[in-house]
Amino acid sequence: MHTPPKWKVRFYLLPTLLLAAFVILLALITLSILASKFDTMARDSAQTLFSQVAQRNADPLQATLETVRRTVAQQARRNARQLLLHDRLDRASLVPMLIATLRATPQAYSFFYGMENDEFLQVIGVRADPAVIAVLQAPSGTAFAIRHITPDTPDFRRRETWTFVDEDEAVLAEYEQRAAYVPRTRQWYTTARVRPGLQVSEPYVYDSLRDLGLTLSQALEGGAGVFGADVALRGLEGFAAASLRGLDGGLIVTGPDGQVLAAHAEQRFVGQLVPTLASVDGLGNPYFAAAGPLLSEADGSRIVKVQGEHFAYANRAVPITPADALHVVAFSPMSLYSGQIRQARDDIMVFAAITLLICMPLVFLMARRIAGTLDTLTRESKRIQRMDFSGDEPVRSVFYEIDLLGSAHHTMKTAIRERSKALDEAMGRLARLVENGVQLSARRTHDEVLRQTAESARQLVGAQAAQFWLADVAGSLTLAAVAGMAEAPDTRVAVPHAGLAMPRGWQPGVVADPCAWVAVSHEPLLLIGSEEGFDLSAQQRLLGELPRGFMAVPVLARGNKLLGVLALANARDAAGEAARGFAPSGLRYVQTLVSQSGIALENLDLLRQQRELMESLIRLIAGAIDTKSAHTGAHCARVPELARMLAQEACHVQEGPLASFSFQTEDEWTEFRIGTWLHDCGKVTTPEHVVDKATKLETLNNRIHEIRTRFEVLLRDARIAQLEGVQQGGDPAALQAAYEARRAQLMADFALVAECNIGSESMPVEQVARLKEIGAQTWMRHFDDRLGLSHDEERRLEGVPAPALPTRETLLQDKPNHIIPRTAAQRYDPRYGFKMDVPDHLYNFGELYNLSIERGTLTAEERYKINEHIVQTIVMLDQLPFPPNLSRVGEYAGTHHETLMGTGYPRRLDERQLSVPARIMAIADIFEALTASDRPYKKARRLSEAVRILASFKRRRHIDGDLFDLFLTSGVYRRYAERYLAPSQIDDVDIRDYVGA
Repeated sequence: MHTPPKWKVRFYLLPTLLLAAFVILLALITLSILASKFDTMARDSAQTLFSQVAQRNADPLQATLETVRRTVAQQARRNARQLLLHDRLDRASLVPMLIATLRATPQAYSFFYGMENDEFLQVIGVRADPAVIAVLQAPSGTAFAIRHITPDTPDFRRRETWTFVDEDEAVLAEYEQRAAYVPRTRQWYTTARVRPGLQVSEPYVYDSLRDLGLTLSQALEGGAGVFGADVALRGLEGFAAASLRGLDGGLIVTGPDGQVLAAHAEQRFVGQLVPTLASVDGLGNPYFAAAGPLLSEADGSRIVKVQGEHFAYANRAVPITPADALHVVAFSPMSLYSGQIRQARDDIMVFAAITLLICMPLVFLMARRIAGTLDTLTRESKRIQRMDFSGDEPVRSVFYEIDLLGSAHHTMKTAIRERSKALDEAMGRLARLVENGVQLSARRTHDEVLRQTAESARQLVGAQAAQFWLADVAGSLTLAAVAGMAEAPDTRVAVPHAGLAMPRGWQPGVVADPCAWVAVSHEPLLLIGSEEGFDLSAQQRLLGELPRGFMAVPVLARGNKLLGVLALANARDAAGEAARGFAPSGLRYVQTLVSQSGIALENLDLLRQQRELMESLIRLIAGAIDTKSAHTGAHCARVPELARMLAQEACHVQEGPLASFSFQTEDEWTEFRIGTWLHDCGKVTTPEHVVDKATKLETLNNRIHEIRTRFEVLLRDARIAQLEGVQQGGDPAALQAAYEARRAQLMADFALVAECNIGSESMPVEQVARLKEIGAQTWMRHFDDRLGLSHDEERRLEGVPAPALPTRETLLQDKPNHIIPRTAAQRYDPRYGFKMDVPDHLYNFGELYNLSIERGTLTAEERYKINEHIVQTIVMLDQLPFPPNLSRVGEYAGTHHETLMGTGYPRRLDERQLSVPARIMAIADIFEALTASDRPYKKARRLSEAVRILASFKRRRHIDGDLFDLFLTSGVYRRYAERYLAPSQIDDVDIRDYVGA
């Protein structure tokens, strides 16, 4: 029992407390979220801004280095021999080219060649720069300076020539001096000679510029020299200062090993002058030193704490070579971006406090006002809880919701009384719907479902009569079931509805049968009396009067497919008295009922279609098996038909051993029919070259042609021996006679081998001995027989030593590689109970072994492979999840090679283990095989011969004698022959010679 709480709180206090808690909690959550969001936004903004600053510095450097790098790589691809004239650099052609290259790459300071003989040619882009002119002591207006150092010779010491030209390449001045510069000793030269690809020097101060720069170099093809380019880095610090654009922070540019190339920052971050080419870690400046860890990354940004303050650092790498890069790092304090966060937080807290102070008194007063009315509603609710629905005055309030709640209480009390009766009626109808669903699930035929639906609908709405009209493909409605009517459905006429042009909804002047209207519109129809616009003549004939009320509902399947129409006529009230029409409330129940009926009808159709599909697939498999080999013909299609004919006759036997046999249900016939169609499904695993083996030496081809070639070799050897004998002075006549004798012998020997290859009913022992004598002849093989083999053939030759060529081989051979071993995967689970004698090998292709087959063309291994089809049939069917009503399919399909004596295969079952359907299958399988005329490897038997052979099987108890007698006395053998055998096969059979014998 529920115990009321000890402590209770007044209603008006609760909203006040909840509001205060809500405002405080909302303020705290908002502050926490906003602080986190603002902090994240500040971090992201700082990182983004300074990433852009770093990128603005990195992009020009990147463009400069990329242009120079491509130029160096392009020039270095030239072979040194192309640059020389009389063993010296061809200055006349190279200088204009280098000047043109400098014009195309204004970022470069100079391009130069350094050769192995210490010759050096450099073109410097002065470009009228006063600083460069002053350092080089060049004339005013100098555009390019050409520096040429000639190597030492016996006649001259190394000299350095400087030539200054203007934009038009006119010489302005020229002077010569003794050369002290040796290119082979420079880092850019030595590094390029020992390392492949583009190399970059450490940043250093150029002699000719007195300013910082880098040198990119790469060895010439052929290795006789190096081509290089100087990239001046002057002006980086001023560029870095301009990039900050007044932002509070700093920027530093470093070389590949972390040397400072340029740095700029606000005064409070610099402290002292930053020395050029000093290491970042050794500057002693914590703000610049914090950039050191970022230099190991290609690009990135992070927040770093320096001197107790958080800074945003952004790094951009400017690659020079795959291993070397410059780095541009920008930084700024985070305090510039997070200062406003604290102010926003304080403003939110003040706003939350003011809101709380204003709202709490208002909430308190409103709650007190509401509480009085709620007390009244509480008392009313307690009366309803006691099932006391008295009191007609609703509770009133100035608040809309509470006033509405009071009215609802009043309406609820009134409605409960009225609804109770309706609820009882609805529960009764729902119970009938549930019962109808249970009954429909138990129905197994269309007629049962139709009759059940009509009767349930009649009872559900109290109709005098119910009709179930089925729609057919011809476009008509046919009365299929009735309830509450005496006349049988099959005596009534159909109502056409196809092509009926009926709008969706009734319109005056449009006359149609109401059932046809529902069929076309797919909408329910409810008529009261004889409403104008509908033809009720068919209903009048069926009922004997015009219906007082009429209801029609379409029966639809999935996809809005019309199955039929359920019609109800002559409404009655609860007391069973005639009513003017059906209540609209009953229409929904009838629609639910016909939905159940539609599902049941569709399920029956689906089951039928599924069964037809399954049998079609089985026939498809059987047809594919027959099509696989011309030697099986239509075996898988004819055996089921013959088995069906004999099984039907067995079901009619009223006395004797077969009297107790009968297929009682359609499921049993289906099970037997599927078993007959699948009785040879295992043949899909039987290789065609085994099934189609027409000669003993046939595999994928007839190997008699290979043996014939060996005879050709022996005959040719004999011919060669004859000719050599004549050439050596022998008696031509005697040699010709010896050749003819040898030729005749080889022809006779091959004829015998070819005869043995054909196969026959039996092979004499002396013929086998002669075959071995012929096979012992030898011939010389000169070619390697291990060339052009498949992987399987090579695997079978592993461990067999290859003889030296040429080698002598016998005419007919049984080689080790002719044996295909049987693997563990080709053995079957003992649970199947197979008792067949399994050969040691999977195949044996030995030539003597195959030619010595005593009967037919199959070896023991091949005969097992063919018989193995029934094993595969059992294994394959065992993998299928057959339902209980098809559980014996495997038995019917897998026992037609068993005998009553237990000598059959694959399980050696005896008569106690073989059912009547299994015995029927054995007779059908044998008889079809004997009489089939589409087997190219054998002649079809005449009808009398086939019956005689079956009779011998009966005597040896290989087949069931009673079924064989029924096969003859019922005339099944004759009817099957007239349908499937050629007229030439059908002859007279005196069954008295075999029946009962």
